[in-house]
Amino acid sequence: MIKIFATDKVKELDQYTIQHEPISSIDLVERAATTFVHEFCRRYSKQVRIVIFAGQGNNGADALAIARLLNEESYRVETYLFNPTEHLSVECEQNKQRLLDIERIEFTEVVRDFEPPTLTDRDVVIDGLFGSGLNRPLTGGFAAMVNYINQSEAEVVAIDIPSGLFGEDNRKNDSEAIIKASLTLTFGFPKLAFLFPENEQYVGEWKILDIGIHPDAIYETASPYSLVTEEDISYSLKSRKRFAHKGTFGHALLIAGSKGKMGAALLSAKACLRSGAGLLTVHIPTRGESIFQTAFPEAMLSLDANPDYFSTVPEIGSYSAVGMGPGLGQHLESAAAIERILQSSTKPVVIDADAINIMASNKDLFNKIPPRSILTPHPKEFDRLAGNASSSCTERLMKASELAERLQAYIILKGHYSALCHPDGKIDFCSTGNSGMATAGSGDVLTGIITGLLARGYKQEDACSLGMHLHGLAGDLAAKDLGKESLIASDIIQYLPKAFLRLEE
Repeated sequence: MIKIFATDKVKELDQYTIQHEPISSIDLVERAATTFVHEFCRRYSKQVRIVIFAGQGNNGADALAIARLLNEESYRVETYLFNPTEHLSVECEQNKQRLLDIERIEFTEVVRDFEPPTLTDRDVVIDGLFGSGLNRPLTGGFAAMVNYINQSEAEVVAIDIPSGLFGEDNRKNDSEAIIKASLTLTFGFPKLAFLFPENEQYVGEWKILDIGIHPDAIYETASPYSLVTEEDISYSLKSRKRFAHKGTFGHALLIAGSKGKMGAALLSAKACLRSGAGLLTVHIPTRGESIFQTAFPEAMLSLDANPDYFSTVPEIGSYSAVGMGPGLGQHLESAAAIERILQSSTKPVVIDADAINIMASNKDLFNKIPPRSILTPHPKEFDRLAGNASSSCTERLMKASELAERLQAYIILKGHYSALCHPDGKIDFCSTGNSGMATAGSGDVLTGIITGLLARGYKQEDACSLGMHLHGLAGDLAAKDLGKESLIASDIIQYLPKAFLRLEE
């Protein structure tokens, strides 16, 4: 897993590396700059003009080192160092002198008045004004400079983090005083703010650059946040023994579907069996029997007494895992039936879609959710569950984490970087998935996958992490072949086998 550290930990991590590698601070800056330049040269031709804006601190030190190294690579570079207080960090001062030692450089140190260069769509701006240590909104000349850059047609590449953006919570920030980068090359680990959709306009595409932060520093520094990688997930895969039979791999129960929404039940059911469950029973309204048996003969059916929606509780004692919610509807009888399931289930439960919406309207059901249950809301479903809309994705994530701890449940807050909130306060982000998956039925597929993995024998934590990753990876593989625009939920199911094969390899 890639730990995501709060930005106030960055100096500690750097200092540990400096002391224990050991390496001097200026050489660590040089290493970061060299890594940045290597990636930059891979992406941009020498035909562009590069305009670098550097600040007074260590982000500025990085920027000045990058200016020198790009100059040595024969790029045309103009560098502007903003030093209104006439006080630079030690590393920034050293890199200023190193830059001045080069012949034929275009360098301007701005102390008071400044006439900004004309920026065109043929230019690339490298933003090195402020780094991750910023904790208050930019004002005055710096805010004006940010606004000038943002209004230009130049492409912007940010060093480590866009200037003006706070590393975590930006609710009290000034949205008009943050650099809007098209690319952010960040050092060591992603910043939490990169994972929230409201910050996409500032961060653009982002990539982690390994600058050799000491592994012991990473291991010993605690953080509740992690980005789960494919390597982490592949280690958790269970093998299938040669003499196994369908009973070995569990029997899942899905409670889903209502009049007009039988497709949700079908999608979830197909995903469940594609995820390795040995047996699957789907409890549906009687109206759906004939079409279900025809469309998906591998599933067994349990028929509700009601022809149109969920009203009667099947015997659930023999099942390995229970998933409920896709296409369920929000009828009063369904709410009563869900309550009976919550009270009687001794097996892992996945709660999604309309089952969540029913709970949002019947808050007393909260106290009846079995410990270690799994809830999979999308943002609006979670807001209903929490009782009020969140002002930002940061606030919503904090609420979801608090609720997971209170319920002692797992909450998957769905999104581009879906977040798994653990009962102990940890939050893991999924690194797979794409915008093509923003399509009807995608969430139903995730419910089926996780229910299938639980029936297969995975513990709740592993079923969530593996399920999220498989769901996103299948979507990525589908998008690669089919494109994002035409992707539908059935494609995600179709590519699940390839996703499993990829992890097995």
